[in-house]
Amino acid sequence: MACWLYEGMLLFGVVFISGYLFSTLSQTRNAMDNRHALQAFLFVIFGIYFTWFWAKGQTLAMKTWHIRTVDTHGRPVTQKRALWRYLLSWVWFLPPLACAASLQSDAGGTAALVLGWVLIWALLSRLHPQKQFWHDAWAGTRLVNSRSSGR
Repeated sequence: MACWLYEGMLLFGVVFISGYLFSTLSQTRNAMDNRHALQAFLFVIFGIYFTWFWAKGQTLAMKTWHIRTVDTHGRPVTQKRALWRYLLSWVWFLPPLACAASLQSDAGGTAALVLGWVLIWALLSRLHPQKQFWHDAWAGTRLVNSRSSGR
């Protein structure tokens, strides 16, 4: 979980630079203008970020915590598999966000739904035979300790 929080702090910089680039190129003057286009743009930027680094083995946060992404046989992840892992990882956020949108929840209700779902989804990993997250199982990837793998 600490790696996840550190990754979020690093992504703040990615979002800041990407948002600045988007608003400059699109001549957006108000934060609410083009927000759906900005969200789509950030989805693509995050996809590039994670696909690139997971195909290389690990993000900067993963390097700090000695975590590596590999396939089920322990080999490096291909870009296609890394992209599939990225798309499947959105199961951490899309179900509660869709529920909040359908219920027209306010910010507090949406935050509660997202945090509750993340907690439940994290606990569901304990039901997996190898105790891994379900999006990793579905993508054919797993997280390993890079210290013990000798890398």
